Amino acid sequence: MSRTIAITGGTGSFGRQVTRYLITRDDVAEIRIVSRDEGKQEDMRQRIVDPRLRYFIADVRDPNSLRTAFRGATAVFHAAALKQVPSCEFFPEQAVLTNVLGSENVLRVAQEEQVARVVCLSTDKAVQPVNAMGMTKALMEKTVQAHARRLGPASATTLCCVRYGNVLYSRGSVVPLFMDRLIAGQTIPVTDPRMTRFLLPLAEAVGLVETALSRGQQGDTFIRKSAASDVATLIAALGELTGIRPHTETIGVRHGEKIHETLATAEEMAKAEDLGEHWRIPMDHRGLDYRQDVGAPGAVADTPAFSSDNTHRMSVEEVMAMLLKLPEIQVDLARLAQSRA
Repeated sequence: MSRTIAITGGTGSFGRQVTRYLITRDDVAEIRIVSRDEGKQEDMRQRIVDPRLRYFIADVRDPNSLRTAFRGATAVFHAAALKQVPSCEFFPEQAVLTNVLGSENVLRVAQEEQVARVVCLSTDKAVQPVNAMGMTKALMEKTVQAHARRLGPASATTLCCVRYGNVLYSRGSVVPLFMDRLIAGQTIPVTDPRMTRFLLPLAEAVGLVETALSRGQQGDTFIRKSAASDVATLIAALGELTGIRPHTETIGVRHGEKIHETLATAEEMAKAEDLGEHWRIPMDHRGLDYRQDVGAPGAVADTPAFSSDNTHRMSVEEVMAMLLKLPEIQVDLARLAQSRA
């Protein structure tokens, strides 16, 4: 069966990567890039050429602009968001408009247009959030689940979420910043060398979404069994790859940042289903009349949370191996070699 897939935030890092994946699939009839930035759309037209791509100027804050893009779509990948922690800390009202109300618009229009599957992209910062970006993403997840409860398992539209940590070489991520500083011979600003983060190549982020698309049930959340690295190890790995001794300056933890991140709480892990590379966390389908559930077994939080502090901590060599698989790092290393020639 041929699929038509719409991607909100389609010109972003995830949108471009999933588009490159989708054009390799014979079962995809059309890919709709939905975004509000015409300049990025034109750049993407030049970089990814395929007759199945269609571009729609639309904003998730405006539900009417989404209707044409979603009409006849088989699935929607909802990636549009304000993602930068400091920006959302200083402009939380804008984060609410895009990440919460914009997501509500996506869900409502997708249901009205009878889209079969909606996969919403979330973040580890939505778990036990301490910053505005994480809080708005957590509210997005709650909005997805509220809609999912109302729709029920028999609905023609299935809604689910995926969560992941730091996607390497995504917009605003630290690796390209650190590489640029290294190559320019500049000091690298470090918040705290002990800070740990889940690291995820873009290709693995796409694989997580594909799992949600193919196996997701109403209200599910999917996470990948990701490894983590502390900042000091990441910088050491970049230094080894480039042959440049890094010079760092500790600037302290920024607004709304944690030392460690969490992909799933202990309560979620207690009921998670092991899918091999991923965990499936089912939604709590109970209603508000809890008397109906007296005596029913509940999730017991005897399993630890899944955090960047207790997952596998990568060595310098492991981080180097992960980075070397990225085409973006190869471009940067080639740029460095050319500057030395």
